[in-house]
Amino acid sequence: MIFYFSGTGNSKWIADQLSSNQQEDLIFIPEVLKDGNMEFCLEKDEKIGFVFPIYSWAPPEIVLHFIKQMSLENYQGQYLFFVCSCGDDIGLTQQVFMKALSLKGWKCHAGFSVIMPNNYVLFPGFDVDSKELEEKKLENAIGELNRINELINRKEAVFFCKEGSIPYIKTRIINPLFNRFQMSPKNFWTTDKCIGCKRCEKSCPVDNILMQDGRPVWGRNCTSCLACYHVCPQQAVQYGKRTKGKGHYFNPNQY
Repeated sequence: MIFYFSGTGNSKWIADQLSSNQQEDLIFIPEVLKDGNMEFCLEKDEKIGFVFPIYSWAPPEIVLHFIKQMSLENYQGQYLFFVCSCGDDIGLTQQVFMKALSLKGWKCHAGFSVIMPNNYVLFPGFDVDSKELEEKKLENAIGELNRINELINRKEAVFFCKEGSIPYIKTRIINPLFNRFQMSPKNFWTTDKCIGCKRCEKSCPVDNILMQDGRPVWGRNCTSCLACYHVCPQQAVQYGKRTKGKGHYFNPNQY
């Protein structure tokens, strides 16, 4: 079985490719958290996969929370892997993820990072990729996923993760600050371009948006995936002043 989390579709696309090739069931983490049934029964030769985007050089908090809460019945050291999507590098994500598993008594056998089009626009100087770079990343990702699928099929114990420069600072210092100060939904707002189409509401993976008087209202349960911002056809969703003039991206295979 493959557990995944995705906001703007990059990780969902990866999870779809893996699920099809590995013939493993695909499980959306937010739906499990809403349902509350955290117990999963494993077959003897079943593979266990986790697919998620990188949030400020670490796994999203929702993924780590899910791992902490879930249980794997009949776990006997089955092959376990992760694949994460990133705009460039992932810092010490491998360490963070493997520690979360070790606290459950589980072993991670393989891990991979796949460079995908960038979608994080809240940091100064951060924006979506140019159309040319976006298309190049998507094209390269196809070949990379084929290679990853071959390695997983053979149950190879390998790690191909791009840490990048100053990984300790990115993951151990910047990421905690991100989780503390950048996860708040209170700065979301809509311009007069909003047409009340509800696409932001429908795109939110954790059902944190409700429409009131034809406009979206954000609750407190935000993962900072920015799906609501990127999916808006009118580019009416904004986050304070940080998104002014920034671009938009949603995986073309998912919407």
